[in-house]
Amino acid sequence: MAKLFIVPTPIGNLEDITLRAIRILKEADLILAEDTRTSSTLMKRYEIGVHMESHHKYNEHKSVEKITEKILSGMNIALISDAGTPGISDPGFLLVRECRERGIEVETLPGATAFVPALVNSGFPADRFCFEGFLPMKKGRQTRLKELAAESRTMIFYESPYRLVKTLSQLAEFLGQEREAAVSREISKFHEENRRGTLLELANWYSANEPKGEIVIVVSAKRKESRQQEEE
Repeated sequence: MAKLFIVPTPIGNLEDITLRAIRILKEADLILAEDTRTSSTLMKRYEIGVHMESHHKYNEHKSVEKITEKILSGMNIALISDAGTPGISDPGFLLVRECRERGIEVETLPGATAFVPALVNSGFPADRFCFEGFLPMKKGRQTRLKELAAESRTMIFYESPYRLVKTLSQLAEFLGQEREAAVSREISKFHEENRRGTLLELANWYSANEPKGEIVIVVSAKRKESRQQEEE
């Protein structure tokens, strides 16, 4: 029976892909790509000539039924995103859910995702953490920041370079200027940067040094003694 394959792709260095992922992509009948132009570089590198079609956040609601019909007709389909694991702040959830509801097997390959190396590199506890992805742009943003102020686990956020300073400043406002954090930028690429400091220090640094590229923010948990003082 045909399947849907969820295939992680490199987040920077094109060598960060598994042999299994390359094989699955070569054997697929169709590859769904977030942006076929972006993914064509990876396809050329590994001589993958399978036909690609676009599957992104702007068309996924309309296309999931058509895709599942293709799988039910016998096509093995692989889903990739521009970088990393589909479904992690990228399209994928809706298609996986539709396949599950229609009895289609979904096989998810392990592979690259940006927040894991950023978390490990930060030096903050990684035994328990919460992945927040992108904070709400407007509605609910301050409410979520207030809730996270008491979070007892290491927190992970994705952010664009254009909003990094604003987000760091707001985190400092709601979580405390002295809260320790780390910013990882351009992970696995030539200009990779990992910087650690307080939220205030990081906000000031990136105010003076314009950031570029994909960014992960890792913020330390609220200290146990601080939580105890509030409870007393």
